[in-house]
Amino acid sequence: MNGLKKIALLAGLAVASTGCAMASGGNGAVMGAVYSAYKMGGNIGSGTGGSKTGQACATSYVGFAAIGDATVAAAKAAGGITSVSHVDHDNFSVLGLYAKTCTIVVGD
Repeated sequence: MNGLKKIALLAGLAVASTGCAMASGGNGAVMGAVYSAYKMGGNIGSGTGGSKTGQACATSYVGFAAIGDATVAAAKAAGGITSVSHVDHDNFSVLGLYAKTCTIVVGD
C-alpha cells in the first residue's frame, strides 16, 4: 500500500508541474511554453466609429480553476458600447501556472 501512495503522489506532482493554464482568444492562438503575451485580432463589427473601449477578462490558475467573463457582451457593457466597430483579444500566460485572456471591444 505504501508503494501505491508513492506512485499516486508522484503522478499527482507530475501532472501539477506541467501547468495547464493557457490563454487564447481571437481568430487564432500561439503558445509559449514559458511565457506568452500577445494581442490577437478578432471580428469586425458593423459600427463605423471607435470612441469607446470596453474590456472583459477571464483568468485560469494552474489549469485547475478558471473564472471570469470574457464575452463580447460583457466587454460592451463595461464600455457602454451599443455599436461594435471591432473586437480584439489580449492574451497572457506564464509557465502554464497563470493565464489571462481579455476581449476588447471598440465602438460607440
